[in-house]
Amino acid sequence: MAEKKQDSFTVTDRRLFTSEGELRQETTEEQASTKTRAAIAQPAPVDDVVVPPLPSAAEQKAQADAYRKSSKDMDARVELSGHSAKDLEMTFERFLASLYMTAMVQLGLMHEEGGQPRVDLIGARQTIDTLSLMAEKTKGNLTSAEENFLQNSLYEVRMAYVEVTNALARPPKAPVHSTGT
Repeated sequence: MAEKKQDSFTVTDRRLFTSEGELRQETTEEQASTKTRAAIAQPAPVDDVVVPPLPSAAEQKAQADAYRKSSKDMDARVELSGHSAKDLEMTFERFLASLYMTAMVQLGLMHEEGGQPRVDLIGARQTIDTLSLMAEKTKGNLTSAEENFLQNSLYEVRMAYVEVTNALARPPKAPVHSTGT
């Protein structure tokens, strides 16, 4: 029986500082000053978000190759289970459907079977804004089916958002007491 060779990869923490703000022990002062100079050369942070330095081209290629290999291995396992790996491929419509479903869950209109609906209006609003951003940024670049799917999804989640927020804004109805004599 042939032995299966296992490829492996190493994850290296390239951050200079610990969560407490201390210089990591593994980091030499030379590395720290080199990385600090590189970080200074990076564009200024946007909205206080620090952008880490980009991985090198070699690091990006190694990561992409490892991802492709892992995906092929997963596809092979899916095929062995009797399903088609093609059913798992990400398409633009599936991406939009995931955003649509996320918004509906956040609005409390969908939930796990047996679970309680939870409303997250801020999350729902951000998800709806993401769909809107997708519509704006992809204008003129979609097939008619993709455009229809996007516009219908956006319409439905916006209407659902309005209905939920209106329902939450209404004062609760006073219970009707029957007077028995």
